[in-house]
Amino acid sequence: MVKKVVWTLRAEQDRKEILSYWKKRNKSNTYSIKLNGLFKEAVKIIQSNPHIGKLTNSGNVRSKIVKDYLMFYEEFPEELVILAIWDNRRNPKNQEYISSF
Repeated sequence: MVKKVVWTLRAEQDRKEILSYWKKRNKSNTYSIKLNGLFKEAVKIIQSNPHIGKLTNSGNVRSKIVKDYLMFYEEFPEELVILAIWDNRRNPKNQEYISSF
């Protein structure tokens, strides 16, 4: 059974900031569209196999690699919740929430 996917506000904001950054940096939305497609593809993979992601130190939270990013998610009986997207090139000390996963 394919579970419903719910994006948290933080995950949605992370995704929008990442896509906006690449659009501004490249002065084109081509890469942002490609990256957004990779995020959507990762969600489909997670939906069909929720245990594919690496289990983190925070209970039932898992992470899935998407290019240079980690997509954090949690599985519940009826849904999958996308919690955040983290740029692996960032220093984790600069972001408080990454340490919670």
